[in-house]
Amino acid sequence: MALTYQQSKLVRDTIPALKEHGERITSSFYKTMLTDHPELNNYFNSVNQKNGRQPRALTAVILGFASNINHLSELIPKFERMCNKHCSLGIQPEHYEVVGKYLIQAFGEVLGPAMTPEVQTAWTKAYWMLAKMLIGREAQLYRDFESWPSWRPFKIDRIVNECDDLYTFYLVPQDGKKLPKFLPGQYVSVQIQAPGGNLQSRQYSLSEAWREDYYRITIRRDEGTVYSNSVSKSFFNPGIVSNYLIDQTAVGSILQVSHPAGEFFLDVHNTSTVPLVLISAGVGVTPMVSIANTVMESQPSRQIAWIHGCRKHISFEDHIKTLRKKNSNFQTKIFKTVINSTDRPGETYDYNERMDLAKLKPEELHLQHGGTEYFICGPEQFMINQKLYLMQQGVSASRIKCEIFTTGDLVTKQG
Repeated sequence: MALTYQQSKLVRDTIPALKEHGERITSSFYKTMLTDHPELNNYFNSVNQKNGRQPRALTAVILGFASNINHLSELIPKFERMCNKHCSLGIQPEHYEVVGKYLIQAFGEVLGPAMTPEVQTAWTKAYWMLAKMLIGREAQLYRDFESWPSWRPFKIDRIVNECDDLYTFYLVPQDGKKLPKFLPGQYVSVQIQAPGGNLQSRQYSLSEAWREDYYRITIRRDEGTVYSNSVSKSFFNPGIVSNYLIDQTAVGSILQVSHPAGEFFLDVHNTSTVPLVLISAGVGVTPMVSIANTVMESQPSRQIAWIHGCRKHISFEDHIKTLRKKNSNFQTKIFKTVINSTDRPGETYDYNERMDLAKLKPEELHLQHGGTEYFICGPEQFMINQKLYLMQQGVSASRIKCEIFTTGDLVTKQG
């Protein structure tokens, strides 16, 4: 049931105060909820808990929803991303009950006397409007997952060190059954028993076109945030799951894996032949390999431009070279910041610098085609910069897709 006019006004009038004290809300909400319900630590990313990103994101979602309650269409992409991630983690309707209780309680602590019974009723109603929207969409996704709504055991069949600290894992289902198709660009969640006893899950892009007998993911070691001075270097909040998979698992190890999910994908059901431009940096190469392999197999005449930025080594370098040799419709431009003695300009790299799309000719980005689709994956600021440049060249935002693995939205960093 929709909010009444008076309830909408009560909600809107309290949003500024809640935004002003967002940090206090998030710290109070999560601390209290996870103390009372420690089992929920199995669902929340412990690293994002420590750096505060996950708590801030949840508060931003409910406040953003309340601020746009009469025109929600612009929030649909954000909700779709949330629902896909929730389903990859096994979030259920009963979890919304718990979250709602502690979130409204935290709002009350911040608002104090302003949290009248009427305001509490209005916010509770607003929260459940959002919750029911998400629950409904998640129910649809779970139905699409059919006989695989939760975790499924996979065995590590092969591990390949691609370059530096990047490793590819070939995963085969323990039950031997045929694997469902996925859309290139999507991810799976992998769950482990983390040190300390809690379960932890992370999302990894599938780095191969669909195969009926295995899935492939590619993982980079996560050293965490680096702090260094002239004397020493320290690492804070290193990746728990990624580093565990690289250091503690081997061929034959069993992993719990979710059904493929995610809203960042190439729609293979649309037989469009418009050019594709894949823009990646670092480990952002992984979903692009899945997209490129799929298109090369199903639409070899479709034009693809792959623009990649890296430091020393190009992930999947030999495979990318093979695609380029096999099909003249597949073109690449490589930006590399560290050149070694074996590198050859025009062959192993094109530009000795950080990625700068302005260096490319318009036709190399297929800017002359009004329907070109652009896919971007890499560090947040990298994605922001590339998207901004494309939009400045007249590309509409609807034709640009960015892969956002982290909790929350892309936020431009200042300074």
